[in-house]
Amino acid sequence: MTAFSLADLRRVAEEFWPASTAEEWDRVGLVTGRDDQPLRRVLLAVDAVRSTIDEALDWNADALITHHPLLLRGVHSIAEETAKGALLASLIRGNCALLAAHTNADAPEGGVSDVLAERLGLVDAVPLEPGADRSSGIGRVGRLADALTLEQFASRIARVLPETVSGVRVAGERSRLISRVALCGGAGDSLLGHPLVRSADVYVTSDLRHHPAQEALEETKVSGGPALIDVSHWASESLWLEGAAQRLQAVLAGVEFRVSVSRTDPWTFAVR
Repeated sequence: MTAFSLADLRRVAEEFWPASTAEEWDRVGLVTGRDDQPLRRVLLAVDAVRSTIDEALDWNADALITHHPLLLRGVHSIAEETAKGALLASLIRGNCALLAAHTNADAPEGGVSDVLAERLGLVDAVPLEPGADRSSGIGRVGRLADALTLEQFASRIARVLPETVSGVRVAGERSRLISRVALCGGAGDSLLGHPLVRSADVYVTSDLRHHPAQEALEETKVSGGPALIDVSHWASESLWLEGAAQRLQAVLAGVEFRVSVSRTDPWTFAVR
């Protein structure tokens, strides 16, 4: 059996999700670990939080790959009385490396939005904002093979995504026919005014805030526009993990890859 190290995982991850394609503000790549560290088990998760880190350590994983960077925003201390310091200390003591593939994993073929579009049944899907190679880029827009009502399409989304407390929230007429779909995995209200979003029948994304959503809906009453579907940020990005694990497994044969079973959506219950 070929012996692999963390350096091999970093090399393959860079081939799949080049750091150069990440947004300028992003912080991707290796967070902690050393290149000569043996690589036998790798856990994939959306978030580096206590539950996923404990899951990785309990499994004796040598590396944890997360979509969201643990150190996206600046910190001035990693003392163990801080949350991030405690997490980093656990990883280092457990000899478990941490890598992040964030916006560099959002845009490419097989990336977060691409997988979401495929799972929702979009055909002829293309990026909302294409990258240099035209097949990658932010978000996706495509059509359904057969038109559905907004309620039917929302029900499809609910079946495809893992269940969360917030579920699938919809703004629009239940009976509206949906054919052209725009989407953005993760937070996407910055694209509410995008021409391809405005020309779609529905826009699916996460973390829609009150005022941007309300303003977009009011604009729809005047000049047309999409219905809105808001889904859990964690759920929309979790679909990417399985395919990422399979791609890594195909190249690093002999290394065991597993997708975390932890649900790191932050909400635990709702009261109506």
